[in-house]
Amino acid sequence: MIVTVTLNPALDLTYTVDALIPHATHRVSSVRSRAGGKGLNVARVLHALGEPVLATGIVGGAVGTQITDLLRTAGLPSSFVTAPIESRRTVTVADGTDATGFWEPGPQITAESWSAFMSHFRTLLPRATVVALCGSLPPGIPTDGYATLTLLAAEHDVPVVLDTSGPALHEALAARPHIAKPNAAELADLLAHRKAPPPATAAPSPPQATSALSPPPTASASSPPPTGSSVDASPTTVSAWRERAEHVRSLGARSVVVSRGPQGLLAVAEGGGWEAPPPEVVAGNPTGAGDACVAALARGLRDGTPWPEMLADAVALSGATVAAPVAGSFDPDTYHRLRAAAAVVGHPVPPRC
Repeated sequence: MIVTVTLNPALDLTYTVDALIPHATHRVSSVRSRAGGKGLNVARVLHALGEPVLATGIVGGAVGTQITDLLRTAGLPSSFVTAPIESRRTVTVADGTDATGFWEPGPQITAESWSAFMSHFRTLLPRATVVALCGSLPPGIPTDGYATLTLLAAEHDVPVVLDTSGPALHEALAARPHIAKPNAAELADLLAHRKAPPPATAAPSPPQATSALSPPPTASASSPPPTGSSVDASPTTVSAWRERAEHVRSLGARSVVVSRGPQGLLAVAEGGGWEAPPPEVVAGNPTGAGDACVAALARGLRDGTPWPEMLADAVALSGATVAAPVAGSFDPDTYHRLRAAAAVVGHPVPPRC
């Protein structure tokens, strides 16, 4: 089974109004409640695809109970650790043309609760085929939290897909996740900070690659990043995208998939690179498209799917999510149409010295 980790889940509330007017009182025409968080969106997509999946993370309080109740009602298997906290809420106010979001901060996680989650995570690993580590870390969890979970998974030969940002991404790369999936903005932020994590040589050896994976990179974590004090989030050439992704690999990731919004996906691994543009422009809600990409990558990683097929599936599933009304769902007809039309272009990468 694929295990998805959401350490900072939320109860997503969506209020629909006729028009959002500052400093005015609004009558809400409809209210939707949903268990939210990137890892939960990944789990929903996998569940809808009929894949064995289990969602885990940390919840607490009345909001945490609502989150787990909503997952149970949806039939999504989950196993959360309950902590003495109140889980956060997010509020989206949608009118006819746009949406405005209000995000509560994550709760403070104690050292005891974090230790309890790590112990629980260890019990899930013997049954896991892939782990997806998704989203932000709540306050109290150390910035190397995902690095720790990646190393725990490696002890059980369980590959990891990593989808996070900021310091959590910086630190986790040294633990050699099998796939790191930054989006364009997260990649630019990583390169702008240029903070290399500690060398990964002291970390346990990662599991052997399947046909869809690359062996660990041979460049050291001190490989120089692209030059420049500021980093544009949208390079204009494939070679520039590939150079940035290769730098992320030099920090420890065994392979890197960059989600570039309407430009599609770009991946680099040992000895090769691939570009997967969307077969067509899909109008709709892009929220959750990256989570659908992670779902496809996790499934492909489990099955040892070759890179071109895995990326074609990921770009199709991402586009089908745009066509669906809410994150964590996808339009099946759009998915099958895009999957049949998806074309992946290979870009050979010279071996490292």
